[in-house]
Amino acid sequence: MRSLVRYLLNRALPPLLLAFALLTPLAWAEPPPEEKPPGERVPALARTWPVGTRPAVLRGWEPPAPVYAAGHRGVDLAAVPGAPVRAVAAGRVSYAGRVAGRGVVAVALAGTSLRTTYEPVRAGVKAGAEVGAGAVVGTVEGAGSHCREVCVHWGLLDGETYLNPLGLLPPWLLGHGPSRLLPVLGVPVPSG
Repeated sequence: MRSLVRYLLNRALPPLLLAFALLTPLAWAEPPPEEKPPGERVPALARTWPVGTRPAVLRGWEPPAPVYAAGHRGVDLAAVPGAPVRAVAAGRVSYAGRVAGRGVVAVALAGTSLRTTYEPVRAGVKAGAEVGAGAVVGTVEGAGSHCREVCVHWGLLDGETYLNPLGLLPPWLLGHGPSRLLPVLGVPVPSG
């Protein structure tokens, strides 16, 4: 009996203690965040369009199948040179400058891991500035656009992943039209 106890204390117990010591932190660790599909990462938090009141979408979002393949990583909105470009939601300007000859403004959206980009824009803000929804961040540059017509390319990123910026817009900003009340069958409509 004494040899069995000695065996358990010397041979069996140390590996059990080691396993317990290694696995206990895992039991207390936070579970990994649930990965959401890209479309679900975009909360409808925009309060305004970047340009105009409801600009024409000249080219929509066309995500590339593999990450580095051809595609359109944003939307092109019709605009006129000199028109104000607005932050769609509150945040902090993370970049305001030129990239490949084009003016670019990027805004990290408050309370999220998202950031919006606008180009070609003559920046009216500096990096680090806090902006509210609808705040003017610059003006549309007439030259340097990748559109046939003058446009603003509006992008949305979550880390390094491009998402559809139109997903930021709530239905009332997408302009699906006002709600309409329809007559209920069998109920008389009052005249008069």
